[in-house]
Amino acid sequence: MMPNRSTDILFQLIRSLEKAEKRHFKLYIKRSSGKEDLKIVRLFDALDKQKEYDEKALLKRLDDVTKPQLANLKTHLYKQILASLRLLKSTDSLDLQLNEQFDYAHILYKKGLFFQSLRIIDRAKEIAKANQKFNFLPQLITLEKRIENLHITRSMQDRAEVLSAEANEVSRHIDVVARLSNLALKMYSWFVEHGHARNVDDEKDIKQYMKESLPKDVWEQTGFYERLYLYQSYTWYAFIRQDFLQYYRYTQKWVDLFAEQPLMIRVETGHYIKGIHNLLNAHFDLRNYRAFEKTLKQFEKVAQTDRVKDHDSFRIHAFIYISTARINQHFMLGTFKQGLSLIPGIEEKLEDYHLFIDSHRILVLNYKFAMLYFGSGDYNRCIDYLQKIINDKTNLRYDLQCYARVVHLMAHYELGNDMLMESLSKSVYRFMAKMKNLTTVEEAMFKFLRNSIPLSPRQLRPEFEKLLHTIKHLEKSRFETRAFAYLDIISWVESKVYDKPMGTVIHEKYLLNKRRK
Repeated sequence: MMPNRSTDILFQLIRSLEKAEKRHFKLYIKRSSGKEDLKIVRLFDALDKQKEYDEKALLKRLDDVTKPQLANLKTHLYKQILASLRLLKSTDSLDLQLNEQFDYAHILYKKGLFFQSLRIIDRAKEIAKANQKFNFLPQLITLEKRIENLHITRSMQDRAEVLSAEANEVSRHIDVVARLSNLALKMYSWFVEHGHARNVDDEKDIKQYMKESLPKDVWEQTGFYERLYLYQSYTWYAFIRQDFLQYYRYTQKWVDLFAEQPLMIRVETGHYIKGIHNLLNAHFDLRNYRAFEKTLKQFEKVAQTDRVKDHDSFRIHAFIYISTARINQHFMLGTFKQGLSLIPGIEEKLEDYHLFIDSHRILVLNYKFAMLYFGSGDYNRCIDYLQKIINDKTNLRYDLQCYARVVHLMAHYELGNDMLMESLSKSVYRFMAKMKNLTTVEEAMFKFLRNSIPLSPRQLRPEFEKLLHTIKHLEKSRFETRAFAYLDIISWVESKVYDKPMGTVIHEKYLLNKRRK
């Protein structure tokens, strides 16, 4: 059970601090050691000791501070922590360094030291261009133009033309990047809200949107960010449409882009680890066993680098993505019971990171935990995790919400809870029909589950064989792939037909695939 997230932003900020960051703050604040600063150190220590935010306990501990004073102290402390973090992280963040250089140039300009200001601007522009941080250039160029307009400092006669041309080129570049990054974000948001395309109408809508949103001559763009956001847009476009081969091609292009320009791994680490995560998902969807294993090992090495370990967001995301991949590996191999050993360690970390992990990730992980228990034959534990999804009120991932209910129904079927089956199947059917979310495979599943309740084990076998015949040929159909992506229904039905555990059926397929290669 996740603890309730405190809404107090100062408390959240303090809870997020590492030991080194807390130590740095203490040193930073003691340099001034004014009366108010000593008070905020006491406030900091008091908040640091709390497990959950408790204002009454806080006022009791700080007996010389009134409630109105507390609000002011909290605001002051919040600003000072941020200032301390900015100082600590400036050497590690190119964005902070460029902002710092701009601040210095602006201060020197105000002081009338124009040549010094221009020198810093030149250096900052070089750094920004080398690292493809073109979004920083407009403010630098604007300050440079201001200096040139008011105080002619350069000997070049065509300086105005050069600056104007540079400003226009930067503006064009930023516009293309902005349009492509917007497209990538909208595609991803569409998936998080809706999941995969459910039918021809969904597919038509997403295709039309993609066509209208792509900038002209987009394939002629050679810049890093233009290509990054273009590949991301097509990654989500393919994933929504369940075109897993295209999904793989563009996730590979996404990761290859960083291999071509390794300098950008440090500049855009977040995008790099997200790219590897999506590449792993693509290998999983296509059952590229060897490529999956190779990419996972590569990812684990990346996660051990100082760049990832020393950055909260990168470390947490790498943990989530690698945990997901390790579970997926057990799904591919059919080693469900071995996979169960991952759950306690992951849940412990989720408790530690609960302030920083979004609801969508929790939703996905709960589903994966449920599927590990389903594949292991522990249907009661499977139901426990599915209930977390069914009772979730975030309105995210309708497709996952639907499938959690399907698996919930199947788990009760496995447990022989015949009394529940009829009412549950009606409820699940209504939910999915309302969402316009039923596939042919799912229709067949519902029909089977409803009709099989009164049948004896001897009568069941031919019915399972009929179901297998019905769904087997749909395995390659794009609008049916969701049923196989969220639950390997074919392997489950085969386990009933051949009287083998589901994990054994999947593992035999893996060994057969391995021999072929």
